[in-house]
Amino acid sequence: MCDTNNNEQALNNTKTIPVQEAVGMVLAHDITEIRPGEFKGRAFKKGHVVREEDICHLQRLGKERLYVLKIADDEMHENDAAYAMAEALIGDGVIMEGEPKEGKINMLAARDGLLKVDKERLLDFNSLGEVMCATLHNNTLVKKGQVVAGTRAIPLVVKKQIVNEAVRIAKGAKNGHNGEGAGVLSVKPLRKPKAGVVITGNEVYYGRIKDAFAPIIKQKIETFSGEIVGVYYAPDDASYIEARLRELIDAGADLLITTGGMSVDPDDVTRFAIRRLGVTEMHYGSAVLPGAMFLVAYLSTLNPSGGGDSSPIPILGIPACGMYHKTTVFDLVLPRILAGEHIGRHELAELGHGGLCLNCKVCKYPVCPFGK
Repeated sequence: MCDTNNNEQALNNTKTIPVQEAVGMVLAHDITEIRPGEFKGRAFKKGHVVREEDICHLQRLGKERLYVLKIADDEMHENDAAYAMAEALIGDGVIMEGEPKEGKINMLAARDGLLKVDKERLLDFNSLGEVMCATLHNNTLVKKGQVVAGTRAIPLVVKKQIVNEAVRIAKGAKNGHNGEGAGVLSVKPLRKPKAGVVITGNEVYYGRIKDAFAPIIKQKIETFSGEIVGVYYAPDDASYIEARLRELIDAGADLLITTGGMSVDPDDVTRFAIRRLGVTEMHYGSAVLPGAMFLVAYLSTLNPSGGGDSSPIPILGIPACGMYHKTTVFDLVLPRILAGEHIGRHELAELGHGGLCLNCKVCKYPVCPFGK
């Protein structure tokens, strides 16, 4: 339905009635109050539902008749519509910010974590035309209390059929593999990693150059309240790298990170060491710059309490670009790993859209297009 038709519909729904008969009716316009030398401004806003206690106030303002909206049985006021839609849009880890105001209601992160947006369902929702929802980008790191989305009905009075369809679409969302009814929006909590790090390269191992990787990795892990269970330095020797990785697993690492040795040089053997661990899955290469030679692998470990395998240990291989660029593919993938997501070939390929870093002189990530 076009905007002109919406305006005409609003006009057709407007009528004039005595102020005493306006209780329960919806004001079709703002009402201004002037108290000389004290106040001049809005006393009642458009969309306000007139209450019994408002009558005397309105009469003091000289109002004997009011323009009000007629809401038919098959229609809803914008505030009621906004509340119904927000309730359907929110999933785990998202809450509403109080009551709707002027037909709009915000949705907040109920905890720190990773925002997930079901983009397909959001598009279906917004395609209805008389309702809308605007969100932050999918996979945005958010803090508790942060606004993650807002929704409203566009006309002051909207057909119930449209709102019901919007609610149906929102409740049918399959956000983050949570199944039906998960909501278009959710915030996944992030686990605190216990990371083991192996920094590879003959030049670092033999002390020819000073390592720059360890402090970078430490800072990134501590950002998520994680800990480093160990840092090893290894030459370009697959057996040596493999042994250090196994020692880190024995030390309790639930995330393995390797740095360097990821290119096509004959001495770059890190990915071969990872394969020798017996990984069940390994993906070399991502559609991101910087970070094209990034690696993701998974190593299954036996559950010591029995009953099958425990969750596989993710292994992230960071190429040399991680030393020279503040933000790389590692920063896009790590939060999703900590949110319990499986990052495979498809997910690495999807990162290509928005995966080109602009190399700004002053990095403002995540307030930038990278990874969006």
